[in-house]
Amino acid sequence: MSLARLAGLGFALVAAGIGISAWLMWTPDLPRSELEAKYLEQPGDLMEVDDVRLHVRDRGPRDAPAVILIHGTASHLQSWDDWAAGLAGSFRVVRLDLPGHGLSEPDPTGDYSDERSVALLAALMDRLGIERASIIGSSLGGRIAWKFAAAHPERVAKLVLVSPDGFASPGFEYGKAPEVPASLSLMKYFLPAFLLRPQLAAAYADKSRMSEETLQRYRDLMRAPGNREALLERMRQTVLEPPEPYLEKITAPTLLVWGELDRMIPVSNAQDYLRVMPKAELARLESVGHVLQEEAPELSLQPVRAFLERR
Repeated sequence: MSLARLAGLGFALVAAGIGISAWLMWTPDLPRSELEAKYLEQPGDLMEVDDVRLHVRDRGPRDAPAVILIHGTASHLQSWDDWAAGLAGSFRVVRLDLPGHGLSEPDPTGDYSDERSVALLAALMDRLGIERASIIGSSLGGRIAWKFAAAHPERVAKLVLVSPDGFASPGFEYGKAPEVPASLSLMKYFLPAFLLRPQLAAAYADKSRMSEETLQRYRDLMRAPGNREALLERMRQTVLEPPEPYLEKITAPTLLVWGELDRMIPVSNAQDYLRVMPKAELARLESVGHVLQEEAPELSLQPVRAFLERR
């Protein structure tokens, strides 16, 4: 979910609060034990990494090439369920909830910068004994992925960027933290499904493809203790830098995957990447929006799997 969409949620909360009693929309945190009972597959999937308790799913043959998947803003590792299932037979597939997302606890340092995310990813690879992996990132996760590939080129076999964030867009300027509307802070107290649904559905080209189960999962995991405040902090700390100096350092073969109908980060942004990374490849998918791994998992996985398996 983009900052613009979340800002829209904030203003909608104010407007809705005028006509609806606050107690009807009051949305307290859910107990962590309740969320873990519902969304945790194995107790061992919770692990300490650089003093942060992370939720990590590490599946597939340990001697197979490793692939690490990084989700986007306000999302969680389950957003990769279909891709993970499609890759697990041939790859060691690692997914994580970023701090303050899903079942990962907020970062006790309070640092949600890209640099902190890159350091945590390196520490996670060390913890799992993975020297080198292919990195896949969506949206915010794409920005973290290309920054990691620039900082640690020797640890990245291949790079897949799914509608990646990073170049300046409306609401963002290089070197300046974005304006996070004060109204958005209401999200910490009110998160009604009827207001969250259109914000999430906007990431789909075909809104009918977003299931009620998906809506419930997003809403549940956003209500994990501390997650909403962590999300706000991550937005407040997002200071974009010109991507070119980073992208020029990337040596890994790179695939860009973009939905033709992405309304959050339009496919035209792919040209910014190709201008700096002329050897990168672009797979454009028709009739698909921003979260193509959720909206059209089989279609979107095809070029990714072919790219990863190519020698």
